[in-house]
Amino acid sequence: MTPMRALNTRTQRGITLIGLMFWAIVISMVGLVTLRVVPTINEYYTIRTAVEKVAITGGNTVPEIRAAFDRYKNIEYSITAISGKDLQVRKDNDRVIVSFAYDKEIELFGSVYLLIKYSGSSS
Repeated sequence: MTPMRALNTRTQRGITLIGLMFWAIVISMVGLVTLRVVPTINEYYTIRTAVEKVAITGGNTVPEIRAAFDRYKNIEYSITAISGKDLQVRKDNDRVIVSFAYDKEIELFGSVYLLIKYSGSSS
């Protein structure tokens, strides 16, 4: 081995500027999507809780259940996606089953949107 070659045997470590910019863009996009989606997930779980409570204590007729959901919605301000008229109510033996389904369109940037389809029912 020549002396010149012995000096250059160390390998360089680190990230290039292009690599840093790539990962910054990826992390920013994931953060943007997370910040936009988390409130809709919170709203979904609030709706699901409200539907389960209404199915148990809301009443026996469809108008009573829908009115009970609307009262719960007025108390819980985070529900904006659906109302009582969007609920499907049916009876299974002696149990009242309340179900719902809705689409949530989330604007990410410009004309790019994310569509999430939520659905659920009382047990």
